[in-house]
Amino acid sequence: MADSSHTRIPTVIAENVHVTYRVQGVAGASRPGIPGNNAVSSLRRLLHRGPAPGVQYIKAVRGVTFTAYEGDAIGLIGRNGSGKSTLLQALAGLLPVAGGQVFTCAEPALLGVNAALIPALTGERNIQLGSLAMGLTPTETAERHDGIVDFAGIGDFVSLPMSTYSTGMGARLRFAIATSITHDILLVDEALATGDAEFQRRSEARIRELRASAGTVFIVSHSPGILRDTCNRGIWLEAGKIIMDGSMTEVLDAYEANVHEQLDREHRGGSTRASGAATV
Repeated sequence: MADSSHTRIPTVIAENVHVTYRVQGVAGASRPGIPGNNAVSSLRRLLHRGPAPGVQYIKAVRGVTFTAYEGDAIGLIGRNGSGKSTLLQALAGLLPVAGGQVFTCAEPALLGVNAALIPALTGERNIQLGSLAMGLTPTETAERHDGIVDFAGIGDFVSLPMSTYSTGMGARLRFAIATSITHDILLVDEALATGDAEFQRRSEARIRELRASAGTVFIVSHSPGILRDTCNRGIWLEAGKIIMDGSMTEVLDAYEANVHEQLDREHRGGSTRASGAATV
C-alpha cells in the first residue's frame, strides 16, 4: 500500500535535533579559606575560556529526526527523563537547540499543566486574557466564555481567583482556553491527565476535532488509554533518542512489552540476590 504521508502537508520537521542543559554544580567551585578565590577563578576562566568548575552538560535530546503532517496526533512515550517534555519545549521554541533544526508551518501552542495563567486573577479574567492573547477579538472572547467554563467544569469558581483552584481545576481551565480555537500545531504536556473520566472523554473528542480541521497535535501522557484513543502515531523516546516511530498501537505495545521485560529481569535479579543472601 502506498504511503499516504507523501500526499499530506508537513507541519513540523525536526532534523537531528539536540537539546543540552547546562547545570551548575558546586564541586570544585572554590577552595574554602582562600579569600577572593571565586573572583580569581572566574577571571582565569574568562581569560582562558575554560568551563566553570562543577558545570555539567546534560544531553536531554539527542539527534531526534521526524516529520509530522496535517491531521497527525502524535503521542510521545517513554520513561521519566527520556526527553518528552524537553522535546515539546524545543518544538515550541521555548528551549534553544544545541544542534539540528526545527521547522514549523505555524507557531506551535504549548499546553501544559503549568501553562501560564495568573493565580491572583479570577478564572473569568484569565479566560479573557488568555483568549485575547490567542488572537480572539473581545466579541469572540465573550461568545466563547460560557463554553469554556462548561468544558472546564469549574462552575461558580469562575468568579474566584485561580489561586483557590485545585491543580485539576486549573489544568482543565487551561485546556479549555487553549482549545477554544483551532491551532495548526498544538503541543499537550500531561494536560489530559487531570479530571474525571467524563472530562477525559470530552478532551479526547476535542483533540479529534483539532485533527479533523487539519491540525497537528503532540501529546505527552502517562495514560496509555488516552494515547490509544486519541493518537494515530506514536514516538518512543529513551535517553533523548527515538527508539520507535510508528502507529500508536504498535509503539505502545512494543514499549509496554519492554517495560514488562525489564521489570521481570529486575524481579528475577532481586530474587537471586535474596536467595544468595539467605545462603550466606
